[in-house]
This record gives sequence, C-alpha cells and structure tokens, in this order.
Amino acid sequence: MTTVMSQKQPHFFIVTYPAQGHINPAIQFAKRLIPLGVKVTFSTAVSAYRRMSKSGGLPECFNFATFSDGFDDGFDNNKDDLKLFLIQLRTGGTQCIKDTIHSNVENGTPVTCLIYTLLLPWAGEVARGLNVPSALLWIQPASVFRIYYYYFNGYGELIGDDCNEPSWSIQLPGLPLLRSRDLPSFLHPSNPYSFMLDLFKEDIERLNSVDNPIVLVNTVDALEEEALKDIEGKLKLIAVGPLLPSAFLDGINSADKSSGGDLFESSKDYLKWMNSKPEGSIVYISFGSLLVFSKKQKEAMAHGLLESGRPFLWVIRDEKEGEKKGEDQEDNLSFMKELEQLGLIVPWCAQLEVLSHPSLGCFVTHCGWNSTLESIVCGVPVVAFPQWIDQTTNAKLLEDVWETGVRVTANEDGVVEGEEIERCLEMVMGGHEKGATMREKAKKWKNFAREAVKESGSSCMNLKFFVEKVAGSSTQDSVASSSN
Repeated sequence: MTTVMSQKQPHFFIVTYPAQGHINPAIQFAKRLIPLGVKVTFSTAVSAYRRMSKSGGLPECFNFATFSDGFDDGFDNNKDDLKLFLIQLRTGGTQCIKDTIHSNVENGTPVTCLIYTLLLPWAGEVARGLNVPSALLWIQPASVFRIYYYYFNGYGELIGDDCNEPSWSIQLPGLPLLRSRDLPSFLHPSNPYSFMLDLFKEDIERLNSVDNPIVLVNTVDALEEEALKDIEGKLKLIAVGPLLPSAFLDGINSADKSSGGDLFESSKDYLKWMNSKPEGSIVYISFGSLLVFSKKQKEAMAHGLLESGRPFLWVIRDEKEGEKKGEDQEDNLSFMKELEQLGLIVPWCAQLEVLSHPSLGCFVTHCGWNSTLESIVCGVPVVAFPQWIDQTTNAKLLEDVWETGVRVTANEDGVVEGEEIERCLEMVMGGHEKGATMREKAKKWKNFAREAVKESGSSCMNLKFFVEKVAGSSTQDSVASSSN
C-alpha cells in the first residue's frame, strides 16, 4: 500500500462506542491508516480498553486516549441504567476529545481529522467546535444507513404504525422492497429503546448540518452499489470495508487478537475436531457476544440439529464470561449425550478460523454486520437468524439481494422451532438447487470482497483518496488558534 505524501504527517483521531461490535471494525480501520503514513490516536471508554488489554489486543502502532463513562468495570445490561450510561459516555468522551485535540496542538502533532462511530454524534460536534474535520464511520451496511436517513428525512410517517401489517411494504431510493420484518428494529412502533433511535436521528441531523458530509462505510462497492450512491447530491458514502484483519484477508488463516473473541482461552481442540470431518459437512452456530437465547429457543435449536444429523460446532458462551444469563440459562440442554455424539459445544472459538475451514458447510448466524461480512469474505452460505437492530435488514440482504442464505421464520411466540431450523439447514446443505445457488453466490461475493482490499482494490483506493483529500485540506492553523 502506498504511503500518502504530505508536508506534515496526517493525524487521525478515532473515537468509538465501547462495545465489541464497534471496536473491532474501528481497530481494523485504524490499522489500514498506518501504511498510508497516518498517525493514529484511538479513543474509547476505560472498560473497553481493559478488555482489549486483557486479550493482548492493543496494537502498538497507535496511541490510546481513554476516558471513564462511569462504568469502568463494564456495563451490565440486566441492572445498569442505559440512559445514565449514555449521558456519562457523552460527558467523559466530550472532555477526552477536547483534551486530546488541544494537547496534540501543543505537542506539534495537531489532529487532522476525527473519525467517530455511530451512536456518538456529539463527537462530531465537538470536533466542529474546534475546527477539526470529521467523518462518521458507519459500521453497519450502507443499506441500513439509507433506511435511517430516509426515515428521518420525510419517510417516517410512511413507515409509522402501519408497518406491522402483514401486507405492508415500502420502496426507498437505492434499496430493495422492504417489508416490516426487514426494517431495523429501532424503527418499529413497539421499539422500547426510543432514546437509542434519538441517537441515530442526531447522527443524521448532524450530517445534514455540515458542508460536504462524509460517511465511511464498512462495506464493499460491489456489494452495495446502489445503496452507496450519493444521497440527494449532498451526502457522500465511501466504502472502506470489509474491516477485517488484513492477515486473514491476505489469505493467512490466523486469529487476530484485536478481533475480539479472545476473552476466552482456547485449546483449539475444536480445530482438531473440524480437521477430522469431511469437506463442507459442518454446521457452525454462533450468535455474537451479546445475544442470550431462552431455554426454549436453545432446546429448539438442539432439536433441529439432531434431526438434521449433521456434525455441528455450536458456540454457547461461558456463563462466567457472558453478559448475564437468563433465569433458566443454567439448565442443561436435553439430549446432551446425543448432541455430544454428533457435534461439539464450545464457549468460544476464533470465528474467522472456523469460517475459513474447508470442513465448514453452513453458518447459522444472528446476522450482526461483523459476522455477516465474515461469512461473505469466507464464502460461506448462511441460515439467517436475526433478532434486532440492523440484523433484520442484514438477513434481508443475505437472502434476497446477495442470495447467500435462507432466513428462518419464527412462530407466534417468537421461537424458531426445530423443524424450521432443520428445513433451513437442509435447504443450504441438502443438495437442493437453491443451496447450490447459495454456494455459487457466496463464492462470487467472496472474490469481490477480497479484491476490494487489495492495493488496487476499490476500498483501498477509496480510503487512500479520502486520506489524501483530508490531509490536503487540513485546517490545522484554525485548530491551533482555537486552542489559545
């Protein structure tokens, strides 16, 4: 990768929400900047920094600026106040940004550009107040960004309460036809997190209020060609993904310690087990770092796996390390003996290693965007098992746009029954024509995604152009005067 040339070394200040799904792509984005000759300062809350330190995932190539959000030992979803957390995150983060920008001016290394992830619109406002250019790093697909943008720019009433009707649908510019279950969960009338939706609204309003707003998106031009087009001739979306470990994208199958799954020690016995299985035979089940299923749903999953009769690797997070277990989380699954004979249940695994293993045939996923991208760059077809936030839209893209997966349908109680899970597994792995199409499409998108991050690839060139543009129009003199 070619180094960006300029009289002064560009200095990018990256601020991220302290959740693993935000930190992982932000870290990878930061690492992409280093070969371009960019100095990087990375900022997040103390709790996230401690997790990274524990896992050995602190890159040595950039500086850290941490701040307290009042929950330095971690946020507990079951008992802590999310509204209070967001207020304290804003307060601590705002002060950290101000202090870091001012101190770097004094040290002769002024910040050229501030990059902030979603849910932190105040970070961009602080930068603007100090005359520092900023850009939003959108860690979800461009399609989801467009949905939010149009929702807050004239389409909100069209979605409204009617979106719960079975026949409801909407066509938004640059997007496929969307039904109720395809919308991000925060847009549903029953959404209990209205204050989180307010942050997305603030993100969009801030972009509308600045000149030449830029959104850097963790996606690939070829994946979302229509969704990435400029919005209303004003808002520019730039694909810089997939933001995954470069060693993996270069074809070296090694776990990156900063990629997040390293809160557990692993003997890698699961890899030895996978080595013993035929090519394309294993079903891999994992639902990310936050989602905790009910006992009823886990029993249904177990039933579906047993009925399919296929070897499986199922990640059920260790209760000591999980966010918090549900009231019946401690109960053992029924038919454990049968399950253990057929597959392997582990508390953690290196997901990229698993997805790139030749024995893997299918990924049963919650469709978080990081996991979705990993399935794409590994060329693995999926059974889409979305729950909330952007996962529902990601599942729509996987099934109907990219055609690399099939989406489960839940019953009236919200549980996906074992028979439905078995049906979907058979569709992907059982010799059906649709399964063959999924594998063919998965291979196609894998090639596109990996090409994008090569030196002459679209995402690499997009990022280089962005850095050169920002570095060439730096307002460092203004920053220096504003700090005096």
